Amino acid sequence: WSILVTMTLKLLVALLVLCLPVVAQSDSVAVKRDIVYATYGAKSLRLDLYTPKGVAGAVIPGIIAVRGGGWRMGDKNGFAKIASALAVRGFAVACIEYRVLPEFTITNAVNDTKAAVRWMRAEGKQYGIQTDSIGVIGGSAGGHLVALLGTSHKAGGLEGDGGHAGVSSRVQAVVAMAPVVDFETFGAAQLFPGEPELAKLLSPVTHLDKEAAPILLLHSDGDQTVPIAQSNLMVARYKQEGVSAAMDTVKGGTHAFWNSPQTAEWVIARSAVFFHSKLDRP
Repeated sequence: WSILVTMTLKLLVALLVLCLPVVAQSDSVAVKRDIVYATYGAKSLRLDLYTPKGVAGAVIPGIIAVRGGGWRMGDKNGFAKIASALAVRGFAVACIEYRVLPEFTITNAVNDTKAAVRWMRAEGKQYGIQTDSIGVIGGSAGGHLVALLGTSHKAGGLEGDGGHAGVSSRVQAVVAMAPVVDFETFGAAQLFPGEPELAKLLSPVTHLDKEAAPILLLHSDGDQTVPIAQSNLMVARYKQEGVSAAMDTVKGGTHAFWNSPQTAEWVIARSAVFFHSKLDRP
């Protein structure tokens, strides 16, 4: 049975790769830009929402896309190609900006991603989003942030006050690419000097229990920035809890393999199959 499922998934991935380009054409995707999703005093954070054209009246799953940049750089355009490609495949995808080091903290970035999920759950209906069916995708620093969304919906002190207080930040599916999942074994001393408890609080594995969101981990075995051991640890911990987890390894790829022409198509296809399997509702 497991062999049959694996073969079926591989066939679906192959068909998607053959049929759909990574970069969606402008006549296939609509983009609503600069939607405010969180406000902190005078500072507002914005997102761009990518939706498929030709589905007026339909209700479709929503995805939050979180780019990387070492928690220090980047903007909401960082995952624009991924968002556009997933929109072609039937999702409403929000590319978010979030606060970065050194002006802000990693905790602030966590607060922002949770605010984005709360925004989508509270406001998504007006955009045709199925608000009980929200996924997240991110790479590198973004991979850490989405992995944390998948495990920490019950954790205190992480929600922040960006808006939509009281709305759940729980997600239903996670695609985490090259994520840090345990800061205690990855640079805690440098990122959180003298703050071991904060390093633990911001580690996705800390909060992992049987209510964690199903996860797909994608990681390169040639990653020199975030060791693949991080994703291996996450899969092992998920399996200990009996929660759905899958991992695919990119052979010989770079850290940010999702930007590589050799693997970009596969990343989108694999992610789309996973999201449809977890987010589609009857």
